[in-house]
Amino acid sequence: MIVHVPANAATPLPLVLDLHGSGSDAAQQEIFSGMDASADANGFVVAYPQGAIALDGGFAWNVPGVPLASGKPVPKGTPSDVAYLGSLVKTLESRYCIDAKRVYATGFSGGARMSSQVACDLPATFAAVAPVSGLRFPSPCPAKRDVPVLAFHGTADPVDPFGGHGLAYWTYSVPTAAARWAAHDGCSAKSVPMTNPGFSVTMYTGCKQGSAVELYAIDGEGHEWPGGPAMPKRITKLLGPQSDSVDANALIWRFFAAHPLN
Repeated sequence: MIVHVPANAATPLPLVLDLHGSGSDAAQQEIFSGMDASADANGFVVAYPQGAIALDGGFAWNVPGVPLASGKPVPKGTPSDVAYLGSLVKTLESRYCIDAKRVYATGFSGGARMSSQVACDLPATFAAVAPVSGLRFPSPCPAKRDVPVLAFHGTADPVDPFGGHGLAYWTYSVPTAAARWAAHDGCSAKSVPMTNPGFSVTMYTGCKQGSAVELYAIDGEGHEWPGGPAMPKRITKLLGPQSDSVDANALIWRFFAAHPLN
């Protein structure tokens, strides 16, 4: 795990867990998301945990009831990553001056699916989540709290297609996932998607307990982190083109800051 603590920040500090994608690791996620700069600018601790399942030279998360990106089942006896991430928050709270009402999770791809999972399973720990290129609505979702959810996804994602119908872990579409979260959060209406140069955003309104569900669809972007650091061609050749039409990190922090635990 890598932990980045901003210099000269007032305490207690918010905490963001930033989860890597399948086959990646903590160090790669730190570079891929560029979240350290946002932590420095906004005064929050960002931690990059690492999954324990070896996959393609990196690691994967144990998302309950879901096969790995390789299509293989999770190895028998693999510990629960929901439990791991919950205990990790407690460990970080003991080491740093963390505001327990401002703990959040984001992540990319498999890490996005894992952040979707903890929203259901640990709603008293994570105030809000922001899955990037991997929003899901876990079933069952035992959360009785209405968890704020912000999601980003490229419309040209070749790995986790925006319209669904992907690999075994990726069946329904991203808009369907957002709609299911909106139903869970008791949202009463969906705004007409606001089209902007390079992206559109759908916001669900009238959500219970001050919650919110927002989905940013990035036109023509691949399996990427919107507005993230430029990746080499060997990466974009596999994951598809990047886009800077949206600064995901700025929007993530604005969303998180607006949604602490009550």
